Amino acid sequence: MDRRTFALIMVTAALGAGMAAAQPTESQSLEHAVVLSGAVMMSDGSQPSTSVLVRRTCKSHIESETSTNSQGVCSFYVDGSRSAVGLGDATQAAGRAPDLNLLFGNATQYSNPVTSALRDCEVTAVLAGYRSDPVRLEVRSTMDDTRIRTIILHPLSRADVLTVSVTTEMAPKNAKKAYEKGLAAMKAQDWDAAGRELTKAVKNYPKFAVAWFELGMAREKQGDTAGAVEAWQEGVNADSKYLLPYEKLATYADRNEQWDEAAKYSSAWIQLDSEDFPAAYLVNAIANARLNRMDEAERAARLPGCCVQ
Repeated sequence: MDRRTFALIMVTAALGAGMAAAQPTESQSLEHAVVLSGAVMMSDGSQPSTSVLVRRTCKSHIESETSTNSQGVCSFYVDGSRSAVGLGDATQAAGRAPDLNLLFGNATQYSNPVTSALRDCEVTAVLAGYRSDPVRLEVRSTMDDTRIRTIILHPLSRADVLTVSVTTEMAPKNAKKAYEKGLAAMKAQDWDAAGRELTKAVKNYPKFAVAWFELGMAREKQGDTAGAVEAWQEGVNADSKYLLPYEKLATYADRNEQWDEAAKYSSAWIQLDSEDFPAAYLVNAIANARLNRMDEAERAARLPGCCVQ
């Protein structure tokens, strides 16, 4: 039986039943769902010493999260029926005829709603001090192998760690959602929209240090330098070990000849990372020289990677 004949039979049956939406049987429900399983491993081949958060993201939106067990194994239950296209969907429940274009279109989409639910999806592992490469989901049917390729955690360098805030993982979902929208708007260079969304993020979660930092960046692009500085200062208050706001505050103060502020923020910048950011020493040396603190200026200038050998 060809697809068109099959679709006509299904439409006729639906119309004859008065468009009543039939309840799915247990076997039909299973056809609309899949359980994905996988494991997280450290880059040296060992198992993680603690539970690891594993996140499924589709089209840049977090869809679900789970955690690994003591063996580093995790699983996701994905219900494709929520996004399935078929005769039992909400349009029929409302007493409307099925969309014939959908029926005559993608047969895989009709017969396998898991395809839609897992389109453009990937999984990543989240653990402080580590990063993971995203693993793209290749499941196209409930008959496919539903094992996820092993997710590898790589240790971050000290500089990487200091540019990540520990408060991010504690942010509530509504704050994270606004933050993600803000980042998308920044990527599109829509600074007004970015400012609105990032403001929502920090309003919902005042300790959201990375959102404060990005809000400062958006405000700077809008020409609101005072607002940018205020946001970066809030970022420092939210997480004193998050390095990026110190960098912006120190360089902004240096550019505006605010020497006390430049010395303060560059000093904090150096204390957080004394090896990876030579620009911090340069800003500190100039600020202290302008403040006639010549010993401190010379000390900063002579430190490795700065100015005088």
